[in-house]
Amino acid sequence: MFPESNKGWSYEDCKATADWLLAQTDVRPTIAIVCGSGMGGLADMLKDQVVFNYKDIPNFPQSTVHGHAGRLVFGTLKGRPCVCMQGRFHLYEGYPIQKITLPIRIFKLIGVETVMLTNAAGGLNQDFKVGDIMIIRDHLNMPGFAGNNPLAGLNDERFGVRFPCMSDAYDRDLQQMAMDVGQELGYGDFLKEGVYCVLGGPSFETIAEVRMLHKLGADAVGMSTAPEVIVARHCGMRVFALSLITNKAVMDYDSEEKANHEDVLQTGKQRAEQLERLVSTMVTKIEHNNNYA
Repeated sequence: MFPESNKGWSYEDCKATADWLLAQTDVRPTIAIVCGSGMGGLADMLKDQVVFNYKDIPNFPQSTVHGHAGRLVFGTLKGRPCVCMQGRFHLYEGYPIQKITLPIRIFKLIGVETVMLTNAAGGLNQDFKVGDIMIIRDHLNMPGFAGNNPLAGLNDERFGVRFPCMSDAYDRDLQQMAMDVGQELGYGDFLKEGVYCVLGGPSFETIAEVRMLHKLGADAVGMSTAPEVIVARHCGMRVFALSLITNKAVMDYDSEEKANHEDVLQTGKQRAEQLERLVSTMVTKIEHNNNYA
């Protein structure tokens, strides 16, 4: 059936939600931060907080996953106005992919210019260790290969063009800045970079799938982020993203290892402080460096 409308995620729906939020707070964020599993502590760093539960925001989906709080937090980070999503949405929760990425478009309409995303991911690169932080250089969008792309359906030119370029999806200046900041903070040993692959989930990968993804050039695998990146780039925002490697993907049939969500959250706790410091230091530099602002 030809889609008659983008009901529930149209420009008008996004604008209504953006206007509602702007009426409730004086904060005018230029940076949005999306927190991955177990990484909601980034939002707790914000000063002068104005907090909205997702269930109270018009048109907003609800977060259904343990480790995702389901709150939108406005405030300032080192004096810089920010908005933080404590809890994101995933394909496996049953939402249409356009609904999952709706917050990104709302961020655009409230004036956000840079989106910083974090996620928990399984390590495919054999040189990665649990607890490494991977700066995302590029992605493999597996659901997109099957036609499940957040830009499918009617295109509204007020957001962006029909066929957006993705070869520059991840901002190279921000990647370099992250590397520089990481070195300054002494994170050189566990700060890596690589390619992130998104799958639909919620089941973790089979050994055959893991081996395939590794051969295709993926360094880490997860269930989020790439759809949000596509939508952010479509509407002209700059993107930086990183993965916390919370487990090593099992590649060997003799292995006794099993992926589980509890380990993911536990690793998130252990590395959270360093991850928060990396992101918050970057936020100050985006503010102070005219090349980035």
